Amino acid sequence: MNHVKPVAANRLPDLLRTMPKAELHIHIEGSLEPELIFALAQRNNITIPYSSVAELRQAYAFTNLQSFLDIYYAGASVLLKEQDFYDMASAYFVRAAADNVIHAELFFDPQTHTARGVSMDVVINGLHRACVDAQAELGVNGSLIMCFLRHLSEQEAFETLEQALPYRDKIIGIGLDSGEVGNPPEKFARVFARCRELGFHLVAHAGEEGPPAYVWTALDVLKVERIDHGVQSSKDAALLQRLATDRIALTVCPLSNLKLCVFPDLASHNIKHLLDTGLAVTVNSDDPAYFGGYMNDNFTQTFVATGLQAQQAYTLARNSFEASFIDASAKRRYIDQLDACFATFA
Repeated sequence: MNHVKPVAANRLPDLLRTMPKAELHIHIEGSLEPELIFALAQRNNITIPYSSVAELRQAYAFTNLQSFLDIYYAGASVLLKEQDFYDMASAYFVRAAADNVIHAELFFDPQTHTARGVSMDVVINGLHRACVDAQAELGVNGSLIMCFLRHLSEQEAFETLEQALPYRDKIIGIGLDSGEVGNPPEKFARVFARCRELGFHLVAHAGEEGPPAYVWTALDVLKVERIDHGVQSSKDAALLQRLATDRIALTVCPLSNLKLCVFPDLASHNIKHLLDTGLAVTVNSDDPAYFGGYMNDNFTQTFVATGLQAQQAYTLARNSFEASFIDASAKRRYIDQLDACFATFA
């Protein structure tokens, strides 16, 4: 479906909400809503420095990536048992299903938890069990991408990899996240080379707050298959050409970019420019509990602010399936569902 018929402005929000889509950039710890934080804190007898859900929500005022990460790690402190991780992921899958997300590749940060004495099996088994149940109960296909925290050392990443290898059948890929500036991708060259030898899919955050140079090294040194965020790539024409030619997907997160002041407002977001340049852009929610919106919020608000239309909606959704780490037959099946949805709006 190379050409999509125009859709009336009043029908576009319904199309955005209804169309099937994949989410490729969701930090599962970033889906932890204040209500669940309080419930888990009570269940696990943990004291958190907020007196109410409302007070915790008010604390979600960030000026940059680091100020967000500080409260993000504090929120994760309530996760102790396998059931906690299961409950967190299950709550996300319910919201994803409501947004017609039919495939989701979940980032998780084991170092955030193992540093607190939570064992790797507790983290992975809880999340994996939620993925299995989401498929059976909601029709949402879920898989796991384990991320290394880039503000920590490469040696610690190697140790995390070794701890995770007994559960490698439950992990489809390896990523790199946390504070970007001052922690370039090449810091993790050796551990990513090892992950590549082991057959994992590879992704990395690059070009969110960091420069285009970080995107280059994520591609050339880490050999990643997707770039998470990547919006700073627009500052480098040669990089844009490389991304377009090689069909390297960017997992863009508009509301996250707004909340972290990467752009002053959504109307200023460069998603349309990236699409017009021929890049394989996707829309994602990043840390939706903290950034003000899950998938459909990101789509509907971004389209209103930037003037994107039905053709671009189709392209974004199709890109999400094509860039996913699922087999060709599943991609074809999902794209057929997408085509069928758009046919009803023609």
